[in-house]
Amino acid sequence: MRKATTKNPWLWIPTLYFAEGLPYVFVMTVSVIMYKRLEISNTDIALYTSWLYLPWVIKPLWSPIVDILKTKRYWIVLMQLIVGAALAGVAFTLPADRFFQYTIAFFWLLAFSSATHDIAADGFYMLGLSQHDQAFFVGIRNTFYRFAMLAGQGPLVILAGQMEQVEGKDVQWAWSISFFIFAALFIAFFLWHLFILPYPVADVKRESKSLKQVIKDFIKTFSTFFRKEGIVLSLIFILVFRLGEAQLVKLASPFLLDDRDAGGLGLTTSNIGFIYGTAGIIALTIGGILGGIVVSRKGLKYWMFTMVAAMNLPNLMYVFLAYVQPQNLWVISGSVVIEQFGYGFGFTAFMLYLIYISEGEHKTAHYALCTGFMALGMMLPGMISGWIQEMIGYKYFFVWVMICTIPGFVIINYLKYDPLFGMKKGKS
Repeated sequence: MRKATTKNPWLWIPTLYFAEGLPYVFVMTVSVIMYKRLEISNTDIALYTSWLYLPWVIKPLWSPIVDILKTKRYWIVLMQLIVGAALAGVAFTLPADRFFQYTIAFFWLLAFSSATHDIAADGFYMLGLSQHDQAFFVGIRNTFYRFAMLAGQGPLVILAGQMEQVEGKDVQWAWSISFFIFAALFIAFFLWHLFILPYPVADVKRESKSLKQVIKDFIKTFSTFFRKEGIVLSLIFILVFRLGEAQLVKLASPFLLDDRDAGGLGLTTSNIGFIYGTAGIIALTIGGILGGIVVSRKGLKYWMFTMVAAMNLPNLMYVFLAYVQPQNLWVISGSVVIEQFGYGFGFTAFMLYLIYISEGEHKTAHYALCTGFMALGMMLPGMISGWIQEMIGYKYFFVWVMICTIPGFVIINYLKYDPLFGMKKGKS
């Protein structure tokens, strides 16, 4: 039977990018909430879950291997199967006595599989679609990736919260059942894409280049990146711009879940699912869309300071929440919505700057390197954030987060870039 080289993109683009987004949410967000509910200390949660950023940090190092071994289609379906197996592994080991060590190991497998899936899926997108369809579906793929963020932080967390109530006080079993459901979802993705993904003519093993040649080309690409003008300052900016945010994001959910006498807000798992996964993600998305619109009209330079302020100053909402400890869920939700909207709006400037410094002959590879440093900038501060919080308490921790935003405000004054970058052509 002849294999179809093309298929209706609507059959596989939405599900492929929904499947790409979910594992990242499981690793970075759901794991934090789960461990907090299982009474793991904030120090351990922040340290070990921050280490899970590492696959995305070093992803550019093994992308050439994905490029030359087998096909992108092969890597996609294989990684989805492994993600399903890793989620099942988390579910199986959660009721065990040493569940923290076992589940962290499976989250590592999940993280590496997800990062590899990202490489293959983005490559397959370019091979499986014509240039016109690539342009048409770019918004669709981004939308379904956002839907994955929404589902992972919203309905799926709410599901876990409901399972906690069904299972009574046995939180471990409740989360175990939830992860079995997540695993079943990914096995369904695996089976769907196994049969639905097309076999593009261009998606073949790259036998024209040896592994040695690929490594040589990679070293060349790597070296040209570090020879860019002003690259040292640019990398410092990438690493410190989210210094405060990297610490806040690790402790936000534990803060909302912690008992009020421990300085938290005493919310339920389902409350977190609603606040972050529904209201928060919607605000984040609207902020990002608005950020893109305004930059296209005035350029990156015009909006840079405003966007840096928008990304960092709303963190003050957590200072407010920590000191006042409001009980009204709408006040808490509104505070998170303000912070998430500002983050979405301000993050536009950061991503556009990454695109700007990636411009040139190897822009795809250089952009991957930039995102690797971006992940490193989230990983390192996040690792120590739990220890800092437990040393000084939530009130002073969020004040510390605000202090950590200062380097970002300082360094933007020294960055050199095209002031009109990002502006729609024809605008002035």
